[in-house]
Amino acid sequence: MPKLLRRIDGLIEILAVIGLLAYSAAALISVADVIGRRIGTPVPGVVDLVQLFIMAGAWLSIPWGFTVGGHVGVDFLVDRMPEGWQRLLRGLAAVAAMVLMALILWKCSEAYRLQVMLGDKSQQLGIPISLYWLPLLIGVGASILALIPILLRLVMNLPLTRNAAH
Repeated sequence: MPKLLRRIDGLIEILAVIGLLAYSAAALISVADVIGRRIGTPVPGVVDLVQLFIMAGAWLSIPWGFTVGGHVGVDFLVDRMPEGWQRLLRGLAAVAAMVLMALILWKCSEAYRLQVMLGDKSQQLGIPISLYWLPLLIGVGASILALIPILLRLVMNLPLTRNAAH
């Protein structure tokens, strides 16, 4: 079981690195566009590209936040409770997050299918709008996957993660 948990954690870390690279690409494209405008060669489709990379960065990084316990929480209350209550509340929070992510995945899958069917494209470069939805779907699905080891660690009374302070 620990091997499976480490593999899931590793996959989530890879997605987080891809998300970080996407954020970096958005920043570099923005800087290149600012410099390019000064010398008369702006980056074509800068808005389309930056939006795509920001979407990818955000949604691919969210699962990592779950994995390391980096999400917003009320730890100052939970940390003062007995260990059993802490695990119960963290488990309930993980289940609630899982349900929320499942609902987001369900509704966004419908929106993705609609975009594929309509074939809408971005204004500047003609990037299929459905491509903008893929990082969201991958990130939400990976968030659900990231919550499974958290629940298993809580049930098996293992440390929540190798990185988290909890």
